[in-house]
Amino acid sequence: MKVIRLTKEFRFEMAHALWNYDGLCKNLHGHSYILSVTVIGKPLDNSNHPKFGMVMDFGELKAIVYKEILEPLDHSVLVYKDAPVADLKNLPQMTERFFALDYQPTCENLLIDFASRIRSQLPRGIHLHSLKLHETSSSYAEWYASDQDE
Repeated sequence: MKVIRLTKEFRFEMAHALWNYDGLCKNLHGHSYILSVTVIGKPLDNSNHPKFGMVMDFGELKAIVYKEILEPLDHSVLVYKDAPVADLKNLPQMTERFFALDYQPTCENLLIDFASRIRSQLPRGIHLHSLKLHETSSSYAEWYASDQDE
């Protein structure tokens, strides 16, 4: 049986600021992110199974990404925990979805976090192959399982 890659794309809005950065991204700002999630596996060869011929149901992948990434982070604000978090959280009505992270919320670091979240939820026999996160229409970062030291 051949190995197949499946990719599903997700769109969400999120704001961040880069603490101690030397450019414009030190200011609180938002992006319309596009996340592409690619998993790899073998299509199910049991003709009696309702998922016969599938590596993974796209709906199941969507549910995982929604639970792990979109539900908590869509329309949220992310900052590094060493920023003046207490001052930012005092903004009335604007910080219900505010997260002070253990890492600088760059596109690169977000992918490392997302990979960990998604991998932990994938069914047996399905592996995360790659992630691509567009921060703008012309700027993105990529994560590949094959590049990781594990």
